[in-house]
Amino acid sequence: MKKFLISVFTLLWAVSASADEGMWVLSLLAKMNIGQMNELGCKLTAEEIYSANNTSLKDAIIIFGSGCTGEIVSDKGLIFTNHHCGYGSIQQLSSVEHNYLKDGFWAKSHEEELPVPGLQVRFMTGLEDVTEVITKGLDGVSAEARMDSVQARSGALRKSAMNKLSKEEAEYTEVGVVSFLHGNQFFMVTYNVYNDIRFVGAPPVSIGKFGHDTDNWMWPRHTGDFSVFRVYTNKDGKPASFATDNIPMKPKHHLPVSLAGVEMNDYAMTMGFPGSTDRYLSSWGIEETMNVVNASRILPRETKQNVWMADMQADEKVNIQYASKYARSSNYWKNAIGMNRGLNRLHILDKKRAIEADFAKYAESHAEYKDVLRLLANNYSARANDMKGYYYLRECVGAVELLSTNANPINTLVRKLESGATISEADKNKVIEAYRAIFKDYSVKTDEKACVALLEFYAKNVSSVYLPSFYQTIEKKYKNNYAAFAAKMFKTSILADSTKLMKFIEKPDLKAINKDMGYLAAKDLQSKYSQLRTALRASSIEIDNAERMFLKGLMEMNPEKKFYSDANFTMRVSYGTVGDYEAADAVHYKHYTTLKGVMEKEKPGDWEFDVPAKLKELYNAKNYGRYADKDGEMHVCFTTNNDITGGNSGSPVINGKGQLIGLAFDGNWEAMSGDIAFETELQKCICVDIRYVLFIIEKYGDAKNLIDELTFAE
Repeated sequence: MKKFLISVFTLLWAVSASADEGMWVLSLLAKMNIGQMNELGCKLTAEEIYSANNTSLKDAIIIFGSGCTGEIVSDKGLIFTNHHCGYGSIQQLSSVEHNYLKDGFWAKSHEEELPVPGLQVRFMTGLEDVTEVITKGLDGVSAEARMDSVQARSGALRKSAMNKLSKEEAEYTEVGVVSFLHGNQFFMVTYNVYNDIRFVGAPPVSIGKFGHDTDNWMWPRHTGDFSVFRVYTNKDGKPASFATDNIPMKPKHHLPVSLAGVEMNDYAMTMGFPGSTDRYLSSWGIEETMNVVNASRILPRETKQNVWMADMQADEKVNIQYASKYARSSNYWKNAIGMNRGLNRLHILDKKRAIEADFAKYAESHAEYKDVLRLLANNYSARANDMKGYYYLRECVGAVELLSTNANPINTLVRKLESGATISEADKNKVIEAYRAIFKDYSVKTDEKACVALLEFYAKNVSSVYLPSFYQTIEKKYKNNYAAFAAKMFKTSILADSTKLMKFIEKPDLKAINKDMGYLAAKDLQSKYSQLRTALRASSIEIDNAERMFLKGLMEMNPEKKFYSDANFTMRVSYGTVGDYEAADAVHYKHYTTLKGVMEKEKPGDWEFDVPAKLKELYNAKNYGRYADKDGEMHVCFTTNNDITGGNSGSPVINGKGQLIGLAFDGNWEAMSGDIAFETELQKCICVDIRYVLFIIEKYGDAKNLIDELTFAE
């Protein structure tokens, strides 16, 4: 009889996820999804999408860098990904003399392709459910004991897997045990890592980031968000560090390209590595996300970004130095604004509390869950102040580069000085290389301005107990004059002067560094971080376990529902269809945009909406070649209802035959709540049409050599 207490709302919430919602584990497609996928228009079998033993679509999908997806599109290891995913690498290779961000770049031969130091791609080679091994015998143990056991068992599994590899294989293999469904399920995931990645081509930012901040997370969109790279291997086809005699990779699979375009209700599938969602989070967790995590991003980042942008607009060198930093910061600044707006508009907290009310009734007759909601409420409350202090510290004081990025490499030498260990030339050279990379993309004057604004902002928005110790110096010696404090610190600290830093590295001196104003402030910052992490530990462990039990109970309450795991940067499939949407009363957005819209948005000389002269020439001449749609227009972007999030950037959008039709690159403003709550009617995946990508490569970039590598579908 107890089951009839479950409310109508929960029954509605518990029905199987709609076709557009869900980030599905590949090895479970045959069991959970393939029937629905086929009904929507997918012509592939589950085995053709993911196979543990045979070549499949998953062999063409890669982790690009540290937080994006890419796909292999030729039998010579050619990679397509988003422009904003390649942005950091393009910026790294750029200079005032060779500004590839501003001007674009197209290699017309393999010899012209540019190595990107530090860039890696990863191919998933193994996916094994290890839940039983990880969780056996852990029912009823304390939250901390469970966490310790999970970590120990995960480490043992990783070690065992690596020990089975040859020495050569181990050099390019990574193994990880990853939590799914809030720790109720675990998979061991294996990757092959490739280190020789070269920059092949990209349009200028006026195409690749057309619209910049204004259009970010918005539809209609007119952004040619793509860049091109290539994987290289040694002569035996194995992953290897950069070498001039390395050869283009011969992949197991590459995606064929379709020029057919898209129509309403066409099947569309993404494969990629979505980073993080929290769809099953409790109401207390959602409140913390909105009021602490998102709030800490909004005003502090806006403060910092305003400083950066002023200097970027005034100086081309600073513009290059801070282009990637600004893009990373502004992306989730706007995301935080949109998420809070969406969660409030959709009344997500009220809906989640209704689910929790049903859970409470269920727990009355299930002793395992009787304390779950109380533990959530108490522990979120217990850590509220410390969480605010921690997140604001990270976004304010931690955003001062002198005190964070600049202070990190030198700690290697300081620790050795403190312990009396010998500092080798290799130690010194490693630190020197780190600082060369840092100072290439660092403006002392810009950072000093940001420092003044951020230190003051932090002091005004948190309790004094969360201030690092150097704030006492600001108060007593500088009478709360943040500009005076910053001026002295930046003038005297070796962390702001590469010449002084190099001299220190050659002759490290413990007494000298312990008198350095910048280094001492950085130590105070790290001390406060450590203090807050310690304070947060106990409540955070209890919260993680209680959130796990909350989801476990929800799954038991709703056995008919298909539960997909939240995103955790492992490969997933999402599937749906191409479609339009109603954004608001009397506002209807069609499912595609065209080059005409680029011209309508043009603002000559504007940093966000300038249009290159050559693109206007191609538009005026209607010189689209075979990439024009059947309506005669050059289609630029389109929308689907696929379920994506950060990390999916660069994911291939694939039709029902396994052919590439676009690249996913954004979500829409009306559904920014998506990482917490999927909005079925509004949530859209914004994609750049593959035909626009190829049009830019061939007609704008004159790089037909790249077009000739591709395999085109009949």
